[in-house]
Amino acid sequence: MHDKKDGSKGNIIMVTDGASIPDPREWRLINAWSIALVGAISALFALCLFWPDPYLRILLYLPDGVLVTFKITVLSICCAVPLGLLTGLGRISNNRIINLIASTYVEVIRGIPLLVQIFYIYYALSRFVQVGGVTSAVVAISFCYGAYMGEVFRAGITAINKGQSEAARSLGFNGFQTMRYVVLPQAMRTILPPVGNECIAMLKDTSLVSIMAVPDIMQRARSFVGTTYLYFETYTVVALMYLVITLMLSKTVSIMESRLNYYDGK
Repeated sequence: MHDKKDGSKGNIIMVTDGASIPDPREWRLINAWSIALVGAISALFALCLFWPDPYLRILLYLPDGVLVTFKITVLSICCAVPLGLLTGLGRISNNRIINLIASTYVEVIRGIPLLVQIFYIYYALSRFVQVGGVTSAVVAISFCYGAYMGEVFRAGITAINKGQSEAARSLGFNGFQTMRYVVLPQAMRTILPPVGNECIAMLKDTSLVSIMAVPDIMQRARSFVGTTYLYFETYTVVALMYLVITLMLSKTVSIMESRLNYYDGK
C-alpha cells in the first residue's frame, strides 16, 4: 500500500485480491463489470436450464451456506472496521505506548496467515476455552482484517493536510472534535474504496472457515461432493456464485463512492 499527500486530499493506491470496484463515473452500458456479471448469471442460468441435473440440484443445495457466509462476513465487518479505525488512530498517536501497541498488533497479525489464525483460535485455544466455529471465524477474520484496515485508515488520515487540523484547533475544537468533524469526513473519500476492497476480500476468505465444519458455501459444497463426487459441476456453481456476489458488492461500494464524490462536488 502506498499513500500520497496532495494538499487537503490524498490518494491511496492499494492492490488487493478483491473484485475491482467499477469507476462510478463510467456510465457505459458495456464495461468489464457488466460483462462479468451478465456472463456469470447467464452461465448459471444456462447450466440450470440445459442440465438441471445436477446443476439445478447443486444450486438449490447451497442457499443455506450463502446465509451463513453472509452472517460471518457482516459480523466480521462490524468488528473489523471499528478495530481498524482504532488501530489507525493508534498508529498516528503521539502516545508512544499506544503507538507501540497498535504497531505491534499490525506487524504480528499481518505476519501470520489467516488460515493459521483460524486454526489457532479454534483448535489451539480450545485447550483453555471452548469456542464455536462461527465465533472462531468471526474473531480470526476480524483481527486479521482489522490490522489491514488499520493501515488503510492511517494512510487516509495522514493524507489530509495538517492545515485542516490547525484550522479546527484555531476555532476551539479539541483533538476528538477535530478528528470526528474535520479529518475523518474528508479522509473517508480516500478510505472507502480500499476498505470496500478489504470487505470483498473478507467475504471470499470466509471460504476458509469450512475447515471447521461451519456450514458456509464451501462446506455445503464439500458435503454435496462427498455424496455425489461431482467435483467439476459443484465447484463450477460455487465459483459462479462467489463471482456474482463479489461483483454486486463491488457495485455497492462504487455507488457509495459516487455519493461521496457527488457531495464533494466532483
